[in-house]
Amino acid sequence: MGKNRIAILGSPDSWHSQELERAFQEHGMNPEFMDPLSLRARLGEKMEVWGQGSDLSSYDLLLAREVPGGSLEQVIFRMDALHQLENRGLKVINSPYAIEKMVDKYYTSSLLQQAGLPVPETRVSEDLSQALEGFRQLGGDVVVKPLFGSRGAGMVRVTDPETASRTFRALQMGGYIFYLQKFIPHNNRDIRVLVAGQKCLAAMERVGDDWKTNISVGARPMKLDISAETKDLCLRAAKSLGADYCGVDLLSSETGERYVIEVISMPAWKGLQQVTDFNIAEQLVAFWINSRGR
Repeated sequence: MGKNRIAILGSPDSWHSQELERAFQEHGMNPEFMDPLSLRARLGEKMEVWGQGSDLSSYDLLLAREVPGGSLEQVIFRMDALHQLENRGLKVINSPYAIEKMVDKYYTSSLLQQAGLPVPETRVSEDLSQALEGFRQLGGDVVVKPLFGSRGAGMVRVTDPETASRTFRALQMGGYIFYLQKFIPHNNRDIRVLVAGQKCLAAMERVGDDWKTNISVGARPMKLDISAETKDLCLRAAKSLGADYCGVDLLSSETGERYVIEVISMPAWKGLQQVTDFNIAEQLVAFWINSRGR
């Protein structure tokens, strides 16, 4: 394609953005950062999507690092704009189709199970009585998650009927879906694997002080060499969701069963970098550059 114009949806001030900027510059490219809220579109005489004064179709590659939440209309428009750009031939990473699959926890888990991958026992409903029945069916010990969300935000563990009733009524008043997963004892540990294409780039074990193992809430990253079986599981998860790259979260129960918990479309890797011997951003950028013509 030859133009070597790179646009990144996201703030230039974050640690991840600065790492990516340095990595692109090593390839002679100076990425331009676009505020996702600056997207605007035009139909009629012309069909265009612009971001901060630039026609995005004139770029060689668009990396969607941040697609913030908002109202339903705001989120849908942002994804529509990415679809429009991809349909016109721009390489978008991750593809908006893949982002839509991974941003929705229920859709992600349903596609993983459809592909034959192990996921936790889950109950999803809009009805309070069905949610309480799901709580009982799952053994009275569940993790309640927001359908959309990351870094452990909004997740709570519920272990008794009275707390379940109060929690579910609060969710009902806010107009939320009841998304419940059976709690799996896991020694306060899980695994994050960063996948790009058909390669597992890096992995870590996350060790928490309680059941939450997100680095953002204080868990500690530990260096980890993963088995061929684990690599295969992660690559199958990424492929089932159409991800160019992603973070795959795996959890092993205390009795040895392994589950795919989540697949992240815009994964962070600051904690992972602490226990990885090579520069992750450089590896990602090299993969993205080589993928432009695919």
